[in-house]
Amino acid sequence: EFAAGSGVADAPALLAAEIEPGKTVQALIEENSAKIGEKLELRRFAHFKGEYVASYMHKSDPSLPPTTGVLVELDTANEEIAKDIAQQIAAMAPKYLNREEIPAEAIEKERALAEQLTRDEGKPEKAIPKIVEGRVNAYFRDFVLLEQQFVKDNKKTIAKVLDEAGVKVVRFARFKVGQA
Repeated sequence: EFAAGSGVADAPALLAAEIEPGKTVQALIEENSAKIGEKLELRRFAHFKGEYVASYMHKSDPSLPPTTGVLVELDTANEEIAKDIAQQIAAMAPKYLNREEIPAEAIEKERALAEQLTRDEGKPEKAIPKIVEGRVNAYFRDFVLLEQQFVKDNKKTIAKVLDEAGVKVVRFARFKVGQA
């Protein structure tokens, strides 16, 4: 609640903010960490204020607290699609919403790795560009949400599911315990 109301933009600013007179969020975290005997850290956070925001908390073990959390912002309210997409994000861990979000250097790095792998496999020189493109496209299918196969129906991509529902994902955030 404090983070949502504070208006801060990043984790360092949130950690430095006073949650109560004379006590920063960082001090509160350290205090509670000492109480329970576990190291607690706030590395990042997300705050969405869109048309329709849904959350999903995934438990890898029913007797333990959730280990993965997802926020997904849609341009239109659709509870069922929001839940499906949030679960997709929790399970498949996409890094990007679409190809345009991927930094050019990440694509070039992936392309160079694919080319080196293809050459190491001894593929014919003429076939290398086509094989490299196929491998780079596989990277997109793994890490771009809109290009992933829908876990509930692997004959459809997420883009197709959203299109059929008349909904667009504006953005998402995925958090997993222990990940930065």
